[in-house]
Amino acid sequence: MKELRALNKFFLKYKYRLGLGILFVTISNFFAVLPPVIIRTVIDQVYSNITLYRLVSDTKLNNDYMRLIMKMVMVGGLLLITFALIRGVFMFFMRQTIIVMSRHIEYDQKNEIYEQYQRLSTSFFKSQSTGDLMSRMSEDVSRVRMYTGPAIMYTLNFIVLTILSIWGMFRVDVMLSLCSLIPLPLLAFSMIRINGLINKKSSKIQAQLGKLTALAQESFSGIRVIKSFVQEDVIQDNFETASKAYRKSTIGLAKTEAWYTPLMGFFIGISLLITILLGGMKVINGAITVGNIAEFIFYITMLTFPVSTLGWTSSMIQRAAASQKRINEFLVLQPEIQSPAEGRTDAVEGAISFKHVDFVYPHTGIKALSDLSLEIKKGQKIAILGKTGSGKSSLAHLLLRMYDTTAGTVSIDGTDVKEWDLERLRKQISYVPQEVFLFSDTIARNIAFGVDEVTKGKVQHAAQLAHVDKDIMGLREQYDTVVGERGVMLSGGQKQRVSIARALLKPHEILILDDSISAVDTTTEQAILRNLKAALKDKTVLIITHRIFKNWDFDQIVVLDDGKIAEIGTHDALMLRKGFYYDLYQYQVSE
Repeated sequence: MKELRALNKFFLKYKYRLGLGILFVTISNFFAVLPPVIIRTVIDQVYSNITLYRLVSDTKLNNDYMRLIMKMVMVGGLLLITFALIRGVFMFFMRQTIIVMSRHIEYDQKNEIYEQYQRLSTSFFKSQSTGDLMSRMSEDVSRVRMYTGPAIMYTLNFIVLTILSIWGMFRVDVMLSLCSLIPLPLLAFSMIRINGLINKKSSKIQAQLGKLTALAQESFSGIRVIKSFVQEDVIQDNFETASKAYRKSTIGLAKTEAWYTPLMGFFIGISLLITILLGGMKVINGAITVGNIAEFIFYITMLTFPVSTLGWTSSMIQRAAASQKRINEFLVLQPEIQSPAEGRTDAVEGAISFKHVDFVYPHTGIKALSDLSLEIKKGQKIAILGKTGSGKSSLAHLLLRMYDTTAGTVSIDGTDVKEWDLERLRKQISYVPQEVFLFSDTIARNIAFGVDEVTKGKVQHAAQLAHVDKDIMGLREQYDTVVGERGVMLSGGQKQRVSIARALLKPHEILILDDSISAVDTTTEQAILRNLKAALKDKTVLIITHRIFKNWDFDQIVVLDDGKIAEIGTHDALMLRKGFYYDLYQYQVSE
């Protein structure tokens, strides 16, 4: 239960709503315990007067007694209706305060989790499944809301109503009250035992749900691969196996929870039986009245609902605690990459320096770079070539400070990237990643992503530089075309060019293209390079590629091999060396 203490800050924030909710719960239950008193009074008055009525049945007083009895019944009935209406009004206010408070807490908690997602470093997402991350924001927060809303409301209702009801019972007869209430502690003990089982099963179900959600998400995202490899049946079998395990666990939980209603009916029935037997004996002895027995029955019956909700609320609290534990474990995580308190915030000029850089990916332990040193002057155009896994993309990740170096330093304009304000640094670097990602939005909004104010003309100009304007204008909705999830409506080459347009539109001094024109034909490639050469004359450009661009005179060509610089120089110098670059060029030309 200690996990739920993390919610105290929200209760403090909405203390006025919670306070009013407690007040409304108390008032509504005060009017709930008044009807048994009215019923007892009416029954006793009718019982005593009906005896007199029978004695004077043959006299003139007959009608007077009948009117008196009817008047008492009518007054009692009107009071019951009035109390019910008043209680209903305050129950409405109770829900409007406590349940609405829980919705505000849900809103705040989802924002808190989402903000934490934005803060965490890239390495965290490499080791987490999307389904599990989504489950924290949906299932876990929803279960916590059931605690901050219904569970608290019904628990308060149970406490207040129980106190008032027991006080009303003790006021009539202490011994009868104690005997009638004996089964309730037994019921509470049974609930505690069952809740222990529910807590264990609920935690297991949450973990299984996260795996099931992750499996479904991966299947939806990779549906084209699944279909092309004709693996629908295999994936279906895997999902069915996971679903059966989840179903088995949820059915087991349902069977455990099914004990609540029978146990409640059994113990409440025993309470009523004790009340009638012992109360009847006391009526015979003249210790209490018939109305008192009716009053006791109403009190015990009134306790039926709050006692029945005890098991339900206990289950909700246990589930909320399990979910909040997962949320707490996530929220305490600190991003590995953090912006310095007083980081450099001035404009980036574009000079880049790598000095004796070693880098090992934290989530895999793979060493990507080893003692790498490289100097890039402002405005230079650099090509970075190498085999797959040679460390090309790692340079971009370190420059953007998606990761920090294991050893050595990466500097921009003579300042270590760790000393730059992180947001300011990334705002001045445009990056087209190797894995292109487009949002399920219009093409225009995808190109303008990251830019606060932009005109349609600027968006179109960026698309023209990326040589994708003609493709866009050929679509029915043109720039207002919604590309679908991950840009599914566009081809691979179109997605790459839209991403390039996005990077060109963003104000920048450094541009990084990470193998971002690999899906276009040679003619389109040459057109893009010509446009970039003219538009990026004064910008520092790093083009990471596995192909050689013939019509671009790079200031330096860096060839990486196994995380180290194997060759570096201009095109002509590297051709004279007849090394890896020479072999790659000859292969590409002959091809």
